[in-house]
Amino acid sequence: MRNDPSLEPRWRPLAAVRPDMSPSWWDWLATQDSLTERLIEAGHPRRFRVRLLDQRHGYPSRDESLALGLTMHQLAWVREVALCLDDRPWVMARSVAPLNPAHDHYRLERLGERSMGSWLFRQPDLERGPIEICATSGPFRDAEGPWGRRSILRHDRFTVLVQEFFQQAMVDDLGLPSR
Repeated sequence: MRNDPSLEPRWRPLAAVRPDMSPSWWDWLATQDSLTERLIEAGHPRRFRVRLLDQRHGYPSRDESLALGLTMHQLAWVREVALCLDDRPWVMARSVAPLNPAHDHYRLERLGERSMGSWLFRQPDLERGPIEICATSGPFRDAEGPWGRRSILRHDRFTVLVQEFFQQAMVDDLGLPSR
């Protein structure tokens, strides 16, 4: 992630962005369901794949730290993936979870090239916080896309900030408007 606050995404509440958004984008960005499942369904018969880009203990960006209530120098579990259909990235995702012995981040470290949603959305007590939207491709260099969304997901004592940045390939393949 970029450390320069002026380069960080400018997150806004979902409702504040609604007037600027087409109904087809609203359906994608406002969904409370698993994005992985929606991508698989929308992309059928294409082959869905999670491409692991990075996974490590690292420092969240300033806006991620603020969203999670972490100090600027507090390590977290960071995972970046590309959600692909036929090897074309439709969504770039970055997840950040505070390191805490009581958290389940160790389970996520073993996901490899499996979707985090495949585990999270099976948890009966899963709660999603408010969805925020930005008009950027986020922290991914050389990525282009019209929208990003993020929310905090909680299960038991586990908390993770999930950020999903929709890519131009998805726009092209599904015939979505650019905004």
